Amino acid sequence: MAKRMPAIRTRLDDLDTPCLVIDRDALDRNIGRISQFLAERGVRWRPHFKSYKSVELVRRVLAAGAVGVTCAKLGEAELLADHGVSDLLIVSPLAGRAKIERLVELRERADPIVVVDHVDHIVALEHAAARGRSPIRVVIEIDLGLQRCGVLPGTAAVELAQRIGQSPGLQFEGLMGWEGHLLTIADAEEKKRRIAEALQGLAHTRDMLRKTGIPCPTISAGGTGSYQITADLGIATEIEAGGGVLMDLFYREKCGVQGLEFALSVQTTVISRPCPERAVIDAGRKTLSPDLHLPAVDGRDDLAVQWLSAEHGVLRIVRPPGPAIGDVVRLIPGYGDWTTMLHDHYFVGQNGRLVEIWPLQARGRLD
Repeated sequence: MAKRMPAIRTRLDDLDTPCLVIDRDALDRNIGRISQFLAERGVRWRPHFKSYKSVELVRRVLAAGAVGVTCAKLGEAELLADHGVSDLLIVSPLAGRAKIERLVELRERADPIVVVDHVDHIVALEHAAARGRSPIRVVIEIDLGLQRCGVLPGTAAVELAQRIGQSPGLQFEGLMGWEGHLLTIADAEEKKRRIAEALQGLAHTRDMLRKTGIPCPTISAGGTGSYQITADLGIATEIEAGGGVLMDLFYREKCGVQGLEFALSVQTTVISRPCPERAVIDAGRKTLSPDLHLPAVDGRDDLAVQWLSAEHGVLRIVRPPGPAIGDVVRLIPGYGDWTTMLHDHYFVGQNGRLVEIWPLQARGRLD
């Protein structure tokens, strides 16, 4: 049975809960700030879709100057291509016959960039390229210290680029790296120094490529937790920061990101007051994640999130009397990426009223 949607202009406080709410004005201000910050530094913006999962949100960042979209998985790129978005960077390496077949089909309606870190990826892409009319754009991922995917900087990456250049069906686009292991360094100067050191792996590889006569037009790096540093280093040509337009506590409290507003919240209802020291709300781990950072109660210093179970959240009453049963409480997510994936719709508000409902079309696209 389909969920009944509230009418536009409904008071936000009257929405059924739990629900995922976007403050449209705060969202647009965040989009404008990130776009302007990068434009002033001459860096392109290719925001990550993994936090958005909504075509409507993508259209908003593209309208603000984003050059394309970064996708975690092929399934996200397929969905965006179905909605007319063509310039797509897929940052998970594609492996297996099924993925290659899907890439062939995707290229009929989009112009994706794919990532490699091994010659086996290149061989598989050559087979896909043979079935298309134009070359497949390829970037090489460099391991900047995260120790996930990526080839080491320097000679190994240059050899991969040379191998790509030998294939008429592939087009070397550049390099990609992710300094994600450095986001939570508490000392601001130490964080800047460590990120600058890490990105030298990209700069060094770029310089080696140029010496061998291989152009390197694109260097993609930087997420929300580091973009304010990475964009200033003069190395990255594209920044992948996406989640900052929604903003969350992890980015502000653990990563030190400043100048962005909390545009995303989870609206909940108090369902129990079992004792004077405790209130229980109708949102737990199936509504938002506490793993990277506990959520916080928005606009109420008399309440604090104590813990979450599957379907319930427990609030500590910091200063009595606290809320009554039926009261609406809004939570700022600890981490937006692990919250949006749990919801089917954004309920977009402005001046206390519901103005739009955006489906999260990519929810569940883990393939």
